[in-house]
Amino acid sequence: MFGVLIALTLIVWAVALLIIAGRLRRRSGLPSGQVIYSDVGAWERNERALFSPTYGITGKPDYLVRAGGDIVPVEVKSSPAPARPWPSHVLQLAAYCLLVEEALGARVAQGIIQYADKRFVVDYTPALKAELLRVVGEMRRALREGGAHRSHSEPSRCARCGAREACDERL
Repeated sequence: MFGVLIALTLIVWAVALLIIAGRLRRRSGLPSGQVIYSDVGAWERNERALFSPTYGITGKPDYLVRAGGDIVPVEVKSSPAPARPWPSHVLQLAAYCLLVEEALGARVAQGIIQYADKRFVVDYTPALKAELLRVVGEMRRALREGGAHRSHSEPSRCARCGAREACDERL
């Protein structure tokens, strides 16, 4: 009798933990599927960036999730969601989609931007890829011609910038 009580208790705990895990996953913004890459530091630091020799870009998405035959990049933002995702966030996600295609040879149909309170599913279309490549081209031209300058309208962004140590315009 005591063994049956312990078994029932363990089953109840297992079901409760599954429910909690499902809620946490939904809150994280991750789609159903297997997490195959993470750069959020929740598990361990990921030193492996994705690189595209074709386009000369590199990046580290927060998550890559294998969902069916697709890989879905997920970018997590800690700020509250705007009415629509910020264009810079959409282009960042598009860069991750391109990197997954190039570096992993995988099909990418969409990506996800997860804000603190809302998620946006962004279709990775030929038009979005073309816009990304246009912007990357403009950035490279501005760097070559000396017209590239960092915005310092938000000093806190400058302080958190990943290029801060190499930047001769840092505050």
